[in-house]
Amino acid sequence: MREHDYSRFRQKLYTEQLDNGLTVCLLPKPGFEQVFATFSTHYGSIDSVFRLSGEPDYVSVPEGIAHFLEHKMFESPQGDVFNDFARGGATANAYTSYDQTTYLFSSTENVDENLRVLLDFVQEPYFTDASIEKEKGIIGQELRMYEDDPDRRSLSELLQAMYSEHPVRIDIGGTVESIQGITRDLLMRCYQTFYHPANMLLLVVGGFDPEHVLDLVRENQSGKSFAPAPTIDRYYPDEPAKVARAKAEVGLSVSQPRCLVGWKDAKTGLSGRELLHQELLTAVVLDVLFGRSSPTYQEWVDEGLIDQQFGWEYEVTPTYGFSLVGGNTTSPDTLLARINAALDKATEVGLAEADFERCRKKTLGRFVASLDSPYYIAHSYSSYAFKDVDLFDTADVLESLTLAQANERLRSHFVTSQQTVSVITPIGARA
Repeated sequence: MREHDYSRFRQKLYTEQLDNGLTVCLLPKPGFEQVFATFSTHYGSIDSVFRLSGEPDYVSVPEGIAHFLEHKMFESPQGDVFNDFARGGATANAYTSYDQTTYLFSSTENVDENLRVLLDFVQEPYFTDASIEKEKGIIGQELRMYEDDPDRRSLSELLQAMYSEHPVRIDIGGTVESIQGITRDLLMRCYQTFYHPANMLLLVVGGFDPEHVLDLVRENQSGKSFAPAPTIDRYYPDEPAKVARAKAEVGLSVSQPRCLVGWKDAKTGLSGRELLHQELLTAVVLDVLFGRSSPTYQEWVDEGLIDQQFGWEYEVTPTYGFSLVGGNTTSPDTLLARINAALDKATEVGLAEADFERCRKKTLGRFVASLDSPYYIAHSYSSYAFKDVDLFDTADVLESLTLAQANERLRSHFVTSQQTVSVITPIGARA
């Protein structure tokens, strides 16, 4: 077991890679009662075309199969795995993102029992043809519900307008049509490819003894047999630098319009510290321009142009990246014009140093404070790890950011050819 001493944050992380390839990360927090555990695989919705080393051809699987597989993993011959966690006094959940699937629990008691349940059910798939057909109906209803959700739909429409080829343009759950092609054989193919321990990471954070937990994990894994670790070749189509469409507009049964403005990263292929640098730099730029402490935000709220749901976001992985700004608005056209005017002004004169420093230091302070939250660490560490990023490098990178870098990012990222707009209008109205 290797010890990583992050003395600056008074944190010690213990890691070990087991013989079967599983990476185990343990972050004990003395004095905490609650324990969070996440068991994650580097496999998400964008991994729909892949092959193993030695195979001549790629296999294409239905869009949404990663999310479908996550749902089916909670089924066992004995029934619903959630019941096993409930008996152990734990709260369990799971989620699928574009590039990751995570299973988790939190508890203040019976940690050993719950950890064994987590390891065992994720490593013992159980599918039947009847349950798969039943699940298609359940997820189909879920997808239809999302079509009427303005938040989910506005993001979905934005990404479809932004990307013409990359699978991030497809909803994580797939489509009602695509999930009809999911079979037991395809689920097993995806499971055997992506759920090998060598492609997974177990993280435990909270109040526990690391030596004891690692012994438990070693014992649990030594009693199981696994095939040799596969080498996975993931395929992502070439994506043009420009957006696919400048605008997407959809009418829904909503009382107020919603507008998202997005910018597509032209440069991809980042990982490690370089990716973290771009993520944090872009976040600070967005916060300066459109954060809640910015003049634009206060002015637009006072005018009634936006409400408290207005915000910004930036997401980046090695294969795609995008930023977005927006929310509910009384006038999508006016909001778009005001956003672009704010960007034009900032690009012309540059960001003010005082504003840049304020937002940089605020982001740093929030990060340091978040390290007191096992919940934050449990949900963030593995996501960064799959991008070859050390979560604890965040502070150093934030301290290294400069105003010159921020102004360069502002000018290179927020350009017209990279911009697309998604508008949700009340049925019968126009933006």
